[in-house]
Amino acid sequence: MKKLSVLLMAVIITTAALAANDPVKIERVEPLSWWVGMKHPLQVMFYGKNLLGSKVSINSADIVIKAVHNAASPNYLFADLEVLPAAKAGTYIFTIEKNGKKIKQPYTLANRRAGSAEREGFSSKDVVYLLMPDRFAQGNPAIANSLKGKVDRKDDFARHGGDIQGIINHLDYLADLGITALWSTPLTEDNEEKASYHGYACSDYYKIDPRYGSNDLYKTMVDAAHQKGIKIIKDMVPNHCGAGHWWMKEPPFAQWINHYPNFVPSNNVQVAQIDPYASKTERDVHASGWFVESMPDINLANPYVLNYFSQMAIWWIEWANIDGLRVDTYPYSDKQAIAEWTRRIVSEYPNFNIVGECWVTYPALAAYWQGSNPKYDGYASHLPSVMDFALQQAIGEMFKQDEVSNWYQGMMNFYFVLAQDFLYQNPNNILIFADNHDTDRLAHYTNGNADKQKLVITLLATMRGIPQIYYGTEQLLRGKSEHWLDGKRVDFLGGWASDTVNLFTGKGRTRAQDSVYQHTKRLLTWRKNVPAIHHGKTMQFFPATPANIYAYARYTNNEVVFVIVNPNASKRDIDLKTYAEVLQGYNEGMEIVSDSRMQTTDKFTLEPRQSIVLHCKK
Repeated sequence: MKKLSVLLMAVIITTAALAANDPVKIERVEPLSWWVGMKHPLQVMFYGKNLLGSKVSINSADIVIKAVHNAASPNYLFADLEVLPAAKAGTYIFTIEKNGKKIKQPYTLANRRAGSAEREGFSSKDVVYLLMPDRFAQGNPAIANSLKGKVDRKDDFARHGGDIQGIINHLDYLADLGITALWSTPLTEDNEEKASYHGYACSDYYKIDPRYGSNDLYKTMVDAAHQKGIKIIKDMVPNHCGAGHWWMKEPPFAQWINHYPNFVPSNNVQVAQIDPYASKTERDVHASGWFVESMPDINLANPYVLNYFSQMAIWWIEWANIDGLRVDTYPYSDKQAIAEWTRRIVSEYPNFNIVGECWVTYPALAAYWQGSNPKYDGYASHLPSVMDFALQQAIGEMFKQDEVSNWYQGMMNFYFVLAQDFLYQNPNNILIFADNHDTDRLAHYTNGNADKQKLVITLLATMRGIPQIYYGTEQLLRGKSEHWLDGKRVDFLGGWASDTVNLFTGKGRTRAQDSVYQHTKRLLTWRKNVPAIHHGKTMQFFPATPANIYAYARYTNNEVVFVIVNPNASKRDIDLKTYAEVLQGYNEGMEIVSDSRMQTTDKFTLEPRQSIVLHCKK
């Protein structure tokens, strides 16, 4: 046995010695390129074969290689670069040298677009449209089966074949609806065997999934959207990658992935990151555990990983010219590391907007994650925006009773959610929504009732915050009852050549669907030019039981938008004199829903499941 051990050790030593003399090979360089004039420092990652111990140089005195770092794997190398102010745009040459052998690697530095650093992100002026590209529209059937997971529109878990060209082909539909910002679920490569259509298990952070198109086509989509007045929000996932990611076979360090190579699940206790009494163990398990087995957890606290993901985010912003980020599972990352990741991005782009998915239904717990103001424990995420799941939950409660009987039902839920807005650093910069790709569709809550659906659209179009519309919500699109998520991520009819109904053109659209569509279009188009909606103050009125009437106003010094919502199954008599405090100084206004003039002293009857939106100007 001793002789066998000695023999095995000799084989290992010999193999290592041979490997040390193998030719150096470069297979990947990331970031793919960079720019002159950036604030963020540059750390280039080289991946290939036998890079351990290599020397790195570059053919310019204006780019200084500050340090070269070996990884635990011999096939990675990291180089810290300082791009001096004198550096010019152009293609430079890295020389990687080992054992007297050299290889050349070109690398491009580009000029930034004029005003790139000052780009304005999405805001409360905008209406965001969320779509799942695989389920929205197909523009190029030839690429649908490029990777694993073949197209089968009858299978809720399979690819359905939507792509970037399909989005480009229907940008006019979005612009005509009144949409000014587009958030797509991830378009980067996700090469899992099953359910890869959602994109949240990335296999290459620098590559658009070939079933959607290419990096260049993505940039084309961004440019085409901008030409139509639509901003682009990229969905980004720094918390986890996919089990099929190229680095999972051999990460640079074992600490690149939390608990690598073992699956250790997160406890999903988000509140542990905020709870002053939470145990360290529960906090650590939440932040370092894997979301699911197919999504290994990224160790963002590792400085090399943090650099990698910070640069990746900045690269997409700069290269594709995008206008915002939506960050998946924001509180699941190491909280200090994700705060630093966010700080680096907003430092490079001070007017940029980033919205984090913080799925908690208590305003206090969501507000903890917003802003640069230190919280009770000194923590500041630097995250400009969060998603308002508390309001989304209130929408789900809105129609549970035809008539309410106590303070915990109906529109009282809205009142109490907004009454806690003092907790947010900026309540006007939170994302409000009725449904998204991870929830039941709004038509599930409204049971396909057009009047109920329109009430919710009224609320989203006029409340504080940034409204988000989930694809098809504007046309009563309803998911299947089976397969909690996947069955509700249905195709937008008309997006495929074989569809007999076309919701884009109105062919086959039902009267109820058209009613919701026209209501949505009217309100979203109108709100584009209403400062009181974009940045006005809010005043709300108590929705007393049993009336269950919710009234609120958005107002500036010379404009007020007054909204009344009746979610009940019966009529309600309204006297606008009740709301004289906010309407004082205005005699009349335009009622947007009916497109008619209304006096601010009117008495009228509000029909069941109806609303008014009264716009008054001085």
